[in-house]
Amino acid sequence: MWSSTMILVIASLILQFLISTASANDVVVLTDDTFEKEVGNDRAVLVKFYAPWCGHCKKLAPEYEKLAASFKKINTILIGKVDCDEQKIICTKFKVYGYPSILWFPKGSLTPKKFEGARTAEALAGFVNMEAGTNVKIISLPSSVVVLSPDNFDKIVLDETKDVLVEFYAPWCGHCKALAYTYEKVAAVFRLEEEVVIANIDADEYKDLAEKYGVTSYPTLKFFPKNNKTGEDYAGGHELDDFVAFFNEKCGTNRDEQGQLTSKAGIVASLDDLVKEFVIADDDEKKILFSQLEEEGEDYVKNEIQRLEGMLRKSISAPKADEFTLKKNILSTFI
Repeated sequence: MWSSTMILVIASLILQFLISTASANDVVVLTDDTFEKEVGNDRAVLVKFYAPWCGHCKKLAPEYEKLAASFKKINTILIGKVDCDEQKIICTKFKVYGYPSILWFPKGSLTPKKFEGARTAEALAGFVNMEAGTNVKIISLPSSVVVLSPDNFDKIVLDETKDVLVEFYAPWCGHCKALAYTYEKVAAVFRLEEEVVIANIDADEYKDLAEKYGVTSYPTLKFFPKNNKTGEDYAGGHELDDFVAFFNEKCGTNRDEQGQLTSKAGIVASLDDLVKEFVIADDDEKKILFSQLEEEGEDYVKNEIQRLEGMLRKSISAPKADEFTLKKNILSTFI
């Protein structure tokens, strides 16, 4: 039989992750099941059809997010996206064979018009404004990169509660300029992680700090984990997925390249055996825990997972997406 202590451990494990953090992603995720509920009805929709591995799609992503953030208060227009690796039915239906493909669906219509312009937020906004008769301007999104100087360097970088990546750059450096776009995306991915800091410093202006850490070329990336504030060279790749994999491994985060939590988030490996033992327990023993979670009993877990999946398919803020994903991941271990 399950002891009351075991029950409370599992219940508290679930409850400790029901937290939220900060920021927003206003692009609505569309699937084979939800597409025609959102498109072809009472509002016009711009849809980006993409593949996660597509380089051009990755480059477009932040521009598309800027577009969505700028149009989020316009109730007559929805900015959505479809992952064609996952949602093959709807992508085949609209003959999407190249990525990214951007299609405009007027209100009440499933007959799209293809966007052929430049893949910038401004060009996309101009297209939507022309088609919809609106006059929306692109809003500037704040940078998530922390700017360092001698005044704040030690306070931020040497903080033993933070894992900090620092880019030492020079304004005239071509390689630094090439990295800047990706570096901003890295900072955006981890903007909700309170213990992770993505920072940079003008090493050309602050030469003393650059010399102190042995910087002789630009850009130089130094990682300052919680347990090593002398710093260590970052030797990974400079693509977004390289940085994301690095932080997930070194810092224990679980983010994907869109900044969303992965299916591993919220799962405590050391308690896997305990959960497995619970899953194979007698039904009467399980009900002790389920009755403490919700009056609905054992059906609570399945019903709650379905509800959370439905919420995650809607346009919700990033903090709420984090909260719902954590709940879903943890509850899924009991199925």
